[in-house]
Amino acid sequence: MPDADPTHLVTLAGLLLAIGGLSGIIAGMLGVGGGIVLVPAFLYTFDILGYASPYLMQVCLATSLATIAVTSGRSVRGHMAKGAVDRDILRGWAPFIALGAVIGVVVAGGMKSTVLMLTFGVLGTLIGLYIAFGRDDWRLGDHMPTRWGRWITGTVIGFLSVLMGIGGGSFGVPLMRLYNVPIHRAVGTASGFGMVIAIPSVLGFLLSGWGLGGLPAGTVGLVNLPAFAIVVATTMITTPWGVALAHAMDPKPLKRIFGGFLIVVALNMLRKALMG
Repeated sequence: MPDADPTHLVTLAGLLLAIGGLSGIIAGMLGVGGGIVLVPAFLYTFDILGYASPYLMQVCLATSLATIAVTSGRSVRGHMAKGAVDRDILRGWAPFIALGAVIGVVVAGGMKSTVLMLTFGVLGTLIGLYIAFGRDDWRLGDHMPTRWGRWITGTVIGFLSVLMGIGGGSFGVPLMRLYNVPIHRAVGTASGFGMVIAIPSVLGFLLSGWGLGGLPAGTVGLVNLPAFAIVVATTMITTPWGVALAHAMDPKPLKRIFGGFLIVVALNMLRKALMG
Protein backbone atom coordinates (compact mmCIF):
# COMPACT_ATOMS: atom_id res chain seq x y z
CA MET A 1 0.00 0.00 0.00
CA PRO A 2 1.32 3.52 -0.78
CA ASP A 3 0.26 4.74 2.67
CA ALA A 4 3.06 2.83 4.43
CA ASP A 5 5.95 4.37 2.46
CA PRO A 6 7.43 7.54 4.05
CA THR A 7 9.01 8.50 0.72
CA HIS A 8 5.57 8.31 -0.83
CA LEU A 9 4.17 10.69 1.80
CA VAL A 10 7.02 13.18 1.26
CA THR A 11 6.39 13.09 -2.49
CA LEU A 12 2.68 13.63 -1.90
CA ALA A 13 3.39 16.65 0.33
CA GLY A 14 5.74 18.16 -2.26
CA LEU A 15 3.23 17.79 -5.07
CA LEU A 16 0.47 19.29 -2.93
CA LEU A 17 2.65 22.30 -2.08
CA ALA A 18 3.18 22.91 -5.80
CA ILE A 19 -0.53 22.48 -6.54
CA GLY A 20 -1.56 24.89 -3.79
CA GLY A 21 0.98 27.47 -4.91
CA LEU A 22 -0.17 27.35 -8.53
CA SER A 23 -3.88 27.47 -7.70
CA GLY A 24 -3.35 30.47 -5.42
CA ILE A 25 -1.46 32.41 -8.08
CA ILE A 26 -4.09 31.66 -10.73
CA ALA A 27 -6.93 32.59 -8.39
CA GLY A 28 -5.22 35.88 -7.54
CA MET A 29 -4.41 36.74 -11.16
CA LEU A 30 -7.71 35.87 -12.81
CA GLY A 31 -10.33 35.85 -10.08
CA VAL A 32 -11.11 32.20 -10.91
CA GLY A 33 -11.55 29.86 -7.97
CA GLY A 34 -8.78 27.36 -7.40
CA GLY A 35 -11.13 24.37 -7.70
CA ILE A 36 -10.96 24.43 -11.48
CA VAL A 37 -7.23 23.71 -11.10
CA LEU A 38 -7.30 21.64 -7.92
CA VAL A 39 -9.60 18.82 -9.05
CA PRO A 40 -7.52 17.65 -12.05
CA ALA A 41 -4.30 18.28 -10.10
CA PHE A 42 -5.51 16.16 -7.16
CA LEU A 43 -6.62 13.41 -9.53
CA TYR A 44 -3.26 13.39 -11.32
CA THR A 45 -1.35 13.36 -8.02
CA PHE A 46 -3.30 10.56 -6.39
CA ASP A 47 -3.27 8.57 -9.61
CA ILE A 48 0.50 8.66 -10.18
CA LEU A 49 1.10 7.79 -6.53
CA GLY A 50 -0.80 4.54 -6.95
CA TYR A 51 -4.24 5.12 -5.46
CA ALA A 52 -6.87 3.23 -7.43
CA SER A 53 -10.13 3.61 -5.53
CA PRO A 54 -13.28 3.83 -7.68
CA TYR A 55 -14.16 6.81 -5.46
CA LEU A 56 -10.96 8.75 -6.18
CA MET A 57 -12.76 11.45 -8.19
CA GLN A 58 -15.18 12.00 -5.30
CA VAL A 59 -12.20 12.51 -2.97
CA CYS A 60 -10.82 15.13 -5.38
CA LEU A 61 -14.15 16.98 -5.54
CA ALA A 62 -14.68 16.87 -1.77
CA THR A 63 -11.14 18.02 -0.94
CA SER A 64 -11.30 20.85 -3.46
CA LEU A 65 -14.61 22.04 -1.99
CA ALA A 66 -13.14 21.87 1.54
CA THR A 67 -10.38 24.29 0.50
CA ILE A 68 -13.00 26.56 -1.09
CA ALA A 69 -15.00 26.62 2.17
CA VAL A 70 -11.98 28.31 3.80
CA THR A 71 -10.64 30.47 0.97
CA SER A 72 -14.06 31.77 -0.13
CA GLY A 73 -14.81 32.82 3.46
CA ARG A 74 -11.65 34.91 3.51
CA SER A 75 -12.44 36.27 0.06
CA VAL A 76 -16.04 37.27 0.75
CA ARG A 77 -15.00 39.17 3.90
CA GLY A 78 -12.48 41.14 1.85
CA HIS A 79 -15.03 41.92 -0.86
CA MET A 80 -17.63 42.94 1.72
CA ALA A 81 -15.17 45.36 3.27
CA LYS A 82 -14.86 47.02 -0.16
CA GLY A 83 -18.63 47.06 -0.73
CA ALA A 84 -18.28 44.67 -3.66
CA VAL A 85 -20.86 42.07 -2.56
CA ASP A 86 -24.45 42.48 -3.75
CA ARG A 87 -26.22 41.31 -0.62
CA ASP A 88 -29.64 41.20 -2.33
CA ILE A 89 -28.39 38.80 -5.00
CA LEU A 90 -26.54 36.71 -2.43
CA ARG A 91 -29.54 36.44 -0.09
CA GLY A 92 -31.98 35.75 -2.89
CA TRP A 93 -29.90 33.08 -4.61
CA ALA A 94 -28.24 31.37 -1.61
CA PRO A 95 -31.10 28.97 -0.69
CA PHE A 96 -31.39 27.62 -4.24
CA ILE A 97 -27.62 27.31 -4.71
CA ALA A 98 -27.37 25.44 -1.38
CA LEU A 99 -30.22 23.13 -2.45
CA GLY A 100 -28.40 22.37 -5.69
CA ALA A 101 -25.19 21.68 -3.76
CA VAL A 102 -26.92 19.16 -1.48
CA ILE A 103 -28.45 17.41 -4.48
CA GLY A 104 -25.00 17.41 -6.08
CA VAL A 105 -23.46 15.59 -3.09
CA VAL A 106 -26.14 12.90 -3.19
CA VAL A 107 -25.79 12.42 -6.95
CA ALA A 108 -21.97 12.55 -6.97
CA GLY A 109 -21.78 9.90 -4.25
CA GLY A 110 -23.55 7.42 -6.50
CA MET A 111 -21.78 8.26 -9.77
CA LYS A 112 -18.84 6.42 -11.28
CA SER A 113 -15.57 8.33 -11.38
CA THR A 114 -15.55 8.11 -15.17
CA VAL A 115 -18.92 9.90 -15.37
CA LEU A 116 -17.67 12.63 -13.04
CA MET A 117 -14.54 12.96 -15.16
CA LEU A 118 -16.66 13.28 -18.30
CA THR A 119 -18.78 15.95 -16.58
CA PHE A 120 -15.69 17.89 -15.54
CA GLY A 121 -14.18 17.55 -19.01
CA VAL A 122 -17.23 18.86 -20.87
CA LEU A 123 -18.05 21.70 -18.49
CA GLY A 124 -14.37 22.60 -18.00
CA THR A 125 -13.95 22.94 -21.77
CA LEU A 126 -16.96 25.28 -21.96
CA ILE A 127 -15.65 27.38 -19.05
CA GLY A 128 -12.21 27.55 -20.68
CA LEU A 129 -13.74 28.72 -23.97
CA TYR A 130 -15.68 31.43 -22.14
CA ILE A 131 -12.63 32.62 -20.21
CA ALA A 132 -10.50 32.70 -23.37
CA PHE A 133 -12.98 34.13 -25.86
CA GLY A 134 -15.97 35.53 -23.95
CA ARG A 135 -16.83 39.16 -24.63
CA ASP A 136 -17.54 41.61 -21.84
CA ASP A 137 -20.48 43.12 -23.73
CA TRP A 138 -22.46 39.86 -24.07
CA ARG A 139 -25.89 40.25 -22.40
CA LEU A 140 -28.97 38.13 -21.76
CA GLY A 141 -30.78 40.90 -19.89
CA ASP A 142 -30.43 43.95 -17.69
CA HIS A 143 -31.54 42.30 -14.43
CA MET A 144 -30.87 38.96 -12.77
CA PRO A 145 -33.59 36.29 -13.19
CA THR A 146 -36.34 36.20 -10.56
CA ARG A 147 -38.81 33.61 -9.28
CA TRP A 148 -38.62 30.38 -11.33
CA GLY A 149 -35.64 31.64 -13.30
CA ARG A 150 -33.71 32.21 -10.07
CA TRP A 151 -34.91 28.92 -8.54
CA ILE A 152 -33.84 26.85 -11.54
CA THR A 153 -30.62 28.71 -12.33
CA GLY A 154 -29.45 28.81 -8.70
CA THR A 155 -30.11 25.10 -8.21
CA VAL A 156 -28.25 24.23 -11.41
CA ILE A 157 -25.25 26.38 -10.37
CA GLY A 158 -25.00 24.62 -6.99
CA PHE A 159 -25.51 21.18 -8.53
CA LEU A 160 -22.95 21.51 -11.35
CA SER A 161 -20.41 23.21 -9.09
CA VAL A 162 -20.39 20.21 -6.73
CA LEU A 163 -20.08 17.77 -9.64
CA MET A 164 -16.98 19.72 -10.70
CA GLY A 165 -15.63 20.45 -7.19
CA ILE A 166 -15.57 24.21 -7.80
CA GLY A 167 -16.89 27.32 -6.08
CA GLY A 168 -19.17 30.07 -7.34
CA GLY A 169 -16.86 31.98 -9.65
CA SER A 170 -16.76 29.79 -12.75
CA PHE A 171 -20.55 29.81 -13.22
CA GLY A 172 -21.62 32.75 -11.06
CA VAL A 173 -19.41 35.46 -12.56
CA PRO A 174 -20.36 34.74 -16.21
CA LEU A 175 -24.05 34.55 -15.23
CA MET A 176 -23.98 37.91 -13.44
CA ARG A 177 -22.00 39.56 -16.24
CA LEU A 178 -24.59 38.32 -18.76
CA TYR A 179 -27.21 40.09 -16.65
CA ASN A 180 -25.31 43.38 -16.45
CA VAL A 181 -23.83 43.08 -12.94
CA PRO A 182 -20.55 45.08 -12.83
CA ILE A 183 -17.47 42.85 -12.87
CA HIS A 184 -16.12 43.71 -9.40
CA ARG A 185 -19.56 43.20 -7.85
CA ALA A 186 -19.99 39.93 -9.76
CA VAL A 187 -16.64 38.60 -8.51
CA GLY A 188 -17.36 39.67 -4.92
CA THR A 189 -20.86 38.20 -4.90
CA ALA A 190 -19.65 34.96 -6.50
CA SER A 191 -17.22 34.51 -3.61
CA GLY A 192 -20.32 34.33 -1.41
CA PHE A 193 -21.78 31.73 -3.77
CA GLY A 194 -18.61 29.71 -3.13
CA MET A 195 -19.30 29.54 0.60
CA VAL A 196 -22.93 28.58 0.02
CA ILE A 197 -21.80 25.74 -2.27
CA ALA A 198 -18.84 24.52 -0.23
CA ILE A 199 -20.13 24.39 3.34
CA PRO A 200 -23.14 22.04 2.91
CA SER A 201 -21.36 19.92 0.32
CA VAL A 202 -18.28 19.39 2.50
CA LEU A 203 -20.47 18.39 5.45
CA GLY A 204 -22.16 15.86 3.18
CA PHE A 205 -18.86 14.49 1.88
CA LEU A 206 -17.45 14.20 5.42
CA LEU A 207 -20.41 11.96 6.29
CA SER A 208 -19.87 9.83 3.17
CA GLY A 209 -17.30 7.23 2.21
CA TRP A 210 -16.66 5.65 5.60
CA GLY A 211 -15.26 2.14 5.31
CA LEU A 212 -14.21 2.43 1.68
CA GLY A 213 -10.83 0.94 0.79
CA GLY A 214 -8.07 2.34 -1.38
CA LEU A 215 -8.55 5.99 -0.43
CA PRO A 216 -5.49 8.27 -0.02
CA ALA A 217 -3.87 8.42 3.42
CA GLY A 218 -5.56 10.84 5.83
CA THR A 219 -8.96 10.77 4.14
CA VAL A 220 -11.91 11.39 6.49
CA GLY A 221 -15.20 10.55 4.84
CA LEU A 222 -14.29 11.62 1.33
CA VAL A 223 -12.16 14.66 2.29
CA ASN A 224 -8.37 14.21 2.26
CA LEU A 225 -7.20 16.23 5.26
CA PRO A 226 -3.45 16.44 4.41
CA ALA A 227 -4.25 17.76 0.92
CA PHE A 228 -6.76 20.20 2.39
CA ALA A 229 -4.33 21.55 5.01
CA ILE A 230 -1.33 21.90 2.69
CA VAL A 231 -3.26 23.51 -0.15
CA VAL A 232 -5.10 26.00 2.10
CA ALA A 233 -1.85 27.07 3.79
CA THR A 234 -0.02 27.46 0.48
CA THR A 235 -2.89 29.24 -1.25
CA MET A 236 -3.06 31.84 1.53
CA ILE A 237 0.57 32.69 0.78
CA THR A 238 0.50 32.71 -3.01
CA THR A 239 -2.87 34.32 -3.79
CA PRO A 240 -1.53 37.84 -3.01
CA TRP A 241 1.33 37.13 -5.43
CA GLY A 242 -1.24 36.45 -8.13
CA VAL A 243 -3.07 39.68 -7.29
CA ALA A 244 0.19 41.61 -7.62
CA LEU A 245 0.91 39.98 -10.99
CA ALA A 246 -2.60 40.83 -12.18
CA HIS A 247 -2.03 44.51 -11.45
CA ALA A 248 1.37 44.45 -13.16
CA MET A 249 0.23 42.74 -16.38
CA ASP A 250 -2.47 43.06 -19.06
CA PRO A 251 -5.26 40.66 -17.98
CA LYS A 252 -6.55 39.88 -21.50
CA PRO A 253 -3.60 37.72 -22.66
CA LEU A 254 -3.51 36.11 -19.22
CA LYS A 255 -7.14 35.05 -19.63
CA ARG A 256 -6.44 33.70 -23.11
CA ILE A 257 -3.49 31.69 -21.82
CA PHE A 258 -5.38 30.32 -18.82
CA GLY A 259 -8.47 29.58 -20.91
CA GLY A 260 -6.30 27.59 -23.32
CA PHE A 261 -4.61 25.80 -20.42
CA LEU A 262 -7.98 24.91 -18.91
CA ILE A 263 -9.27 23.57 -22.24
CA VAL A 264 -6.22 21.30 -22.52
CA VAL A 265 -6.68 20.06 -18.93
CA ALA A 266 -10.40 19.44 -19.47
CA LEU A 267 -9.84 17.62 -22.76
CA ASN A 268 -7.21 15.45 -21.08
CA MET A 269 -9.78 14.59 -18.40
CA LEU A 270 -12.19 13.61 -21.18
CA ARG A 271 -9.51 11.47 -22.79
CA LYS A 272 -8.81 9.62 -19.54
CA ALA A 273 -12.51 9.03 -18.93
CA LEU A 274 -13.15 7.71 -22.44
CA MET A 275 -10.08 5.47 -22.37
CA GLY A 276 -11.21 3.98 -19.06
